[in-house]
Amino acid sequence: MAAPESGPQGLTRRPSRSAATTTFSTEVFDNEVVPSAIAPIAPLLRVANEVEPERPRVAYLCRFYAFEKAHRLDPGSSGRGVRQFKTLLLQRLERENAASLSARVKKSDAREITSFYQQYYDHYVKAVQEEQVDRAQVSKAYNTLNQLFEVLCGVNKSEKVEEVAPEIIAAARDVQEKTEIYAPYNILPLDSAGATQSVMQLDEVKAAVAALWNTRGLNWPSAFEQHRQKTADLDLLDWLRAMFGFQRDNVRNQREHLILLLANMHIRLHPKPEPLNKLDDRAVDAVLDKLFKNYKTWCRFLGRKHSLRLPQGQQEVQQRKILYMGLYLLIWGEAANVRFMPECLCYIFHNMAYELHGLLAGNVSIVTGENIKPSYGGDDEAFLRKVITPLYRVIEKEAKKSSNGKAPHTAWCNYDDLNEYFWSSDCFSLGWPMRDDGDFFKSTRDWAQGRKGAKKKSGSTGKSYFIETRTFWHIFRSFDRIWTFYILALQAMLIIAFSKVSLLDIFRKDILGDLSSIFITAAFLRVLQSILDMVLNFPGYHRCRFTDVLRNILKIVVSLAWAVILPLLYVHTFENTPKQLADILSFLKKIDGIPSLYLFAVAVYLLPNALTAVLFLFPMLRRFIENSDWHIIRLLLWWSQPRIYVGRGMHESQFALLKYTFFWVLLLACKFTVSYFVQIRPLVKPTEDIMSIRRVRYQWHEFFPDAQHNYPAVISLWAPVILVYFMDTQIWYAIFQTLYGGIVGAFDRLGEIRTLGMLRSRFQSLPGAFNTYLVPSDKSAKRGFSFSKKFAEASASRRSEAAKFAQLWNEVICSFREEDLISDRKCSAT
Repeated sequence: MAAPESGPQGLTRRPSRSAATTTFSTEVFDNEVVPSAIAPIAPLLRVANEVEPERPRVAYLCRFYAFEKAHRLDPGSSGRGVRQFKTLLLQRLERENAASLSARVKKSDAREITSFYQQYYDHYVKAVQEEQVDRAQVSKAYNTLNQLFEVLCGVNKSEKVEEVAPEIIAAARDVQEKTEIYAPYNILPLDSAGATQSVMQLDEVKAAVAALWNTRGLNWPSAFEQHRQKTADLDLLDWLRAMFGFQRDNVRNQREHLILLLANMHIRLHPKPEPLNKLDDRAVDAVLDKLFKNYKTWCRFLGRKHSLRLPQGQQEVQQRKILYMGLYLLIWGEAANVRFMPECLCYIFHNMAYELHGLLAGNVSIVTGENIKPSYGGDDEAFLRKVITPLYRVIEKEAKKSSNGKAPHTAWCNYDDLNEYFWSSDCFSLGWPMRDDGDFFKSTRDWAQGRKGAKKKSGSTGKSYFIETRTFWHIFRSFDRIWTFYILALQAMLIIAFSKVSLLDIFRKDILGDLSSIFITAAFLRVLQSILDMVLNFPGYHRCRFTDVLRNILKIVVSLAWAVILPLLYVHTFENTPKQLADILSFLKKIDGIPSLYLFAVAVYLLPNALTAVLFLFPMLRRFIENSDWHIIRLLLWWSQPRIYVGRGMHESQFALLKYTFFWVLLLACKFTVSYFVQIRPLVKPTEDIMSIRRVRYQWHEFFPDAQHNYPAVISLWAPVILVYFMDTQIWYAIFQTLYGGIVGAFDRLGEIRTLGMLRSRFQSLPGAFNTYLVPSDKSAKRGFSFSKKFAEASASRRSEAAKFAQLWNEVICSFREEDLISDRKCSAT
């Protein structure tokens, strides 16, 4: 859609038929809702709506210029909704052309908008400067003048006016300079125009701002040195931007962020610092510890020394700490989606902080003999282009492999998988600056080759730890301890039931001998678990270390060894061994001197389980062991689990663990009691009766030609019971959860207020409850336990207590209104 060649006055194009049926309305211009492809024209439409009541022709010129600009942005109208939007805008221009032309004050459009620009500048800008009007109005006026000047230049060009008036150019330059002064901000107006704002008068804010302006001893690049000497408004974050190439807007955002962090911590110090307008070192240290807690933990985990190196002079320590904090916040603020990879940010900061130390210490490069400079330079947006963009391309390439979630989990890497690359010291093989041929950039290696040669098929960064192989075997592997426990308990109950002894007689020697066979079953289940661990994790071993693969192989070998040793020793130990099996294992008679060899083997086999039980009962010990970086502890933990960065030491308190254990012990005791006396024991006699039947003749004798016992009948009898046995835990959990929730709710008095009438009757006692529990008091009166808690109502003699509660209640109501939970009418009534 081409713009008319005759300019604003010659606009005669008619709307098309498709435009007549469009669903757009003129409200789209009033609301400045424009398609994203032509979003830059929104300020022009806003200015047109603003000036239309006063100068309709100027508003028309703004909309016409917006139409031309939209055509330049999207000539083919290929963006979503652009064609309909431009068609509707064209219709409106045709309707308003004649009316606005008749309302024009000057003889030409160029003079019309020039006079209005000068009038707007004199009336709004000079007036607001003299009257100290609100900053938001001043900023809005400057933005409006910038848009009007852009339209003015466009109109002069269309009418072939040679030059703009000198006073207009001077006014435009003044507006441009003031626009830079009135920079946009989030919370803190840090420019010169915002110095009078109330938030900037707080002592803690002044202290944080003064600390950021301490640039003593820093060497500035020549491009920034001239500006610094001229304006003297550059701080530590500006120096980091000059050295490492961060974006200007990122520096503005993180400047406010860092100032607020320091100011909030500074004002909360106890005792209060003196003087209050000077930033205390305690506040800096507190923010530093919180900000770099994960980074220091990461360095200890990888066995590396952190890069937070401080100078010897006490005067420079605070400046160095603020530089480190500012560097990390600037990295985080510009990281985009890489923020979902926190250890990757730690790697970036680790190297950049080392370079920052070299810059401040004046270190000299061994290769060049010159002072160390940042690896990626200080060009504008250098950090975004050279550090973040390559990392983002890896994320983007891996995300495309997922096929919108349809591809197998082993075929692509998500954020966590890529972040796990930085959980190993192998990540330092990337170097700094990062090498394009590193393992992390395998998936984008074809892009890096570019035009240098033929593109090869890109590889995959790969996974380090968890591999999700979709199979039903996960039902057993993910809950192997529960399945093993249930199977062993079922075997023990079957042995006791078929022995036909009471529960008090289970400590007999023959019964204990039979019960000890459960350890053989446990050994075979452990073999299955080890094999599943190896098979289901096999797709990820291309990025695992040799020690991880060796651990899984050794687990399979050891579990197979126990699966052979325990049955052999069991057969040799007990006298009631079948004769055929005893003859095969006759060589074991040479060790008759150790009759308890099987029990000794069982004790050795259960030793890791006993250690696990002890660590379970004492979570503080397990938390210390998992968080420890001692090599001896790493060696002991190497067999039990892979050493990963996250999830270490995440255990409940001792009291919570005792409650949890008591809950499940009681639940499982009830489950096994019912399972034994109701499900298993009553089936023993029917099973024996069925098995006593001989010479069974089946109708389909082809399947069972030599059947001597009725095994299918036994299977059909026991199969439902076994299924219920494995699944009724959920039923017992629902019962116990209901009972426990009812007890907790009774003690917490939940549901005591059930109607609005009861709420109104209790409302008078709310001030008493508020003052009893939330208002600090010098009187430490002991309150005993009671199911009925009554509080004094707000009487006339206790107006002060009611007033304290009224302030809180008003804040609650205002919060409800801000969240649109109640209306203005309800807010005023309440």
